Amino acid sequence: MKMNKLMTLLAVAAIAMTAAMPMQAKKKATTKAGTQVVYTGEIAKKVIGYNGTTPLNITITGGRITKIEALPNQEGPSYMQRATKKVFAQYEGLTVAEALKLKPDVATGATYTSEALIKNIQMGLKQAGSSKSTKKAAKKATKKRKH
Repeated sequence: MKMNKLMTLLAVAAIAMTAAMPMQAKKKATTKAGTQVVYTGEIAKKVIGYNGTTPLNITITGGRITKIEALPNQEGPSYMQRATKKVFAQYEGLTVAEALKLKPDVATGATYTSEALIKNIQMGLKQAGSSKSTKKAAKKATKKRKH
């Protein structure tokens, strides 16, 4: 009897922890002045890789993409690693405007995953690019590059 209660309690705790994980990743917030984090899980929820959705957090600082982070997903780890390494490197350091014009390459052997990541990034950047603070920071970043 006690063992059944313990197993039930552990199962409930595991379910609660699993349900809480996506909530932590869903934070779309400005963390510091000039830094924006875009969560793509909601805006790209219909974008499917090989095994499911591929949500990301995209960090934009001073109008430039400073970090792209893959969040928990159902893609195979080796495919995800191959795709993130190839795709993310093409975007990091670019302004939002530059990144939206980019025609990135996909990772060989991880095409579906790569395509889903690219679509997530594009959708997240479109959302970020529509914010006034991102547009203002992007103009500053472009001016700095010209001087």
